Amino acid sequence: MMEKLSSFLLSLFLINFFFCPYLLVLGIESPQFTVVHSESDFEIRLYRDSSWMSASVRGISFDKATKEGFHRLYQYIHGGNMNSSRLVMTAPILTSVIPGTQSSEYTVRFYLSTKWQEGPPPPLPELNLQFGKWGNHCVAVRTFSGFSTDENIIKEVDSLVNNIGRSHLANSAVFEDKYGYMIAQYNASFRATGRLNEVWMNVTGYAREGCPMPV
Repeated sequence: MMEKLSSFLLSLFLINFFFCPYLLVLGIESPQFTVVHSESDFEIRLYRDSSWMSASVRGISFDKATKEGFHRLYQYIHGGNMNSSRLVMTAPILTSVIPGTQSSEYTVRFYLSTKWQEGPPPPLPELNLQFGKWGNHCVAVRTFSGFSTDENIIKEVDSLVNNIGRSHLANSAVFEDKYGYMIAQYNASFRATGRLNEVWMNVTGYAREGCPMPV
């Protein structure tokens, strides 16, 4: 009986591990949201107020920008601040991308846990990090697996835009910036399987669900 139970629990763990990527970050705090619309290829989420520590990087690839920005944030998380405090890890690591003709602008963000929403320890000046708050806002989200790379993120962004364009939301959900987007990564770089990534694009106009209207 115990062998059958152990076998069942192991099978359940493996199913969850490989087919439910969100469970890989179970227990790690993430920004709170409500799904206000869902289709097979995307969903729209209403995110609550949140606070972030960010590192701005310019003129290099998405992959290099994320690594450079997170390296600075990693130092901050592990005591590179005026209190020498160690912060708990959260998810996702969020890289905002504003494409440019000559170079692009990237902002790599670390979500601050509830403990630090109002006043996180100030970062060391040499890390060149910025603290910021986001109010309630809506985000169109497309999930994809594998590693986020310069080669595949553009395809995922195009797919999200096209999916919304084909849906009945095309006339009600308006992209705040049809060129800018964010890539959310939920797993450590050394994890090779069961990876979870998302494309985020801010939207307005879905008023009946609480999303802000266009200005």
